Amino acid sequence: MRLFPLIRPLLFAFEAERAHRLTIEALKALPTRTPQHDPILANTIAGLDFPSPVGLAAGVDKDAEVPDAFLSLGFGFVEVGTLTPLPQAGNPRPRLFRLVEDQAVINRMGFNNGGQAAAHERLAKRRRLGIVGVNVGANKDAADRIADYATGISRMRDVADYLTINISSPNTPGLRALQEAAALDALLAAAMAARGEDGPPIFLKVAPDLAAADVDAIARVAIDRKVDALIVSNTTISRPPLRSQHAGESGGLSGAPLKSLALERLRDFRRATGGLLPLIAAGGIASGADAIARITAGASLVQLYSAMVFFGPGLPRRIESELAALLRSHGHQSIRTAIGTDKD
Repeated sequence: MRLFPLIRPLLFAFEAERAHRLTIEALKALPTRTPQHDPILANTIAGLDFPSPVGLAAGVDKDAEVPDAFLSLGFGFVEVGTLTPLPQAGNPRPRLFRLVEDQAVINRMGFNNGGQAAAHERLAKRRRLGIVGVNVGANKDAADRIADYATGISRMRDVADYLTINISSPNTPGLRALQEAAALDALLAAAMAARGEDGPPIFLKVAPDLAAADVDAIARVAIDRKVDALIVSNTTISRPPLRSQHAGESGGLSGAPLKSLALERLRDFRRATGGLLPLIAAGGIASGADAIARITAGASLVQLYSAMVFFGPGLPRRIESELAALLRSHGHQSIRTAIGTDKD
């Protein structure tokens, strides 16, 4: 892992999506093992025992090819996908851009994946070294997108420790409209029916580009429909000041420039839910300091994505080490007592 600063220039010489593919192939050769975590980081969310709050966000292992390899790197949990009922190619390339000067990424991938059937077969065969969630979406040309989500939940429920409903990607036209209250209520009703009484927890992933009224409406519907947790947030279509030559590319922006917006939205959802729903923070997290800021703002778990591009495979262990040290320095004996202590 310490070799990453030497390897990074070589990876960055490749087009971003090609480098990502090479990384997934390399991880297939990595011996897998059950990772060890500092006990101070353990927490139970939605009935699942997370050994660490530091997880891998969806979008990295889209096709559930190497979840156990990512767990072996030190992640406390891994979320695969987004997976759609039918395979789809996604948007035309190039569609993934590194904004090196900004430590950011812009993507307009468009839910490219090999479909749920192939991923299900891989997940059914995995060693199960830890918690793996499955993020499900709708096919771009689906006649009934709610039916697609119900299909995904029904199909993937037996190989998922939890299921995430992704209605917050900006790269499938019209998808974010499912965040509107009436549509969301219908979607969650169908999702819960497809999950059944004995299925895994269901998480909902929301966008950062929401007005206050949207936050309140989503929170209300999520609580009423007994969603198990909210993931706050996905990529943003907004554009803060950026320095990279790729700043003008369309798609969702992630990484360091998303940090303040994602933290603000997390606080909004904490207030809107009144602590009734566990929150999972994503967006611009690259250090233990970033992680504890989200935890004290109300997050029970955090997820990484873009920071892995810039800091490499040693990042989850570094964040965990920094986070554990910060918790102890603040007088906590467990992460549980730190959650939501920032009353801002």
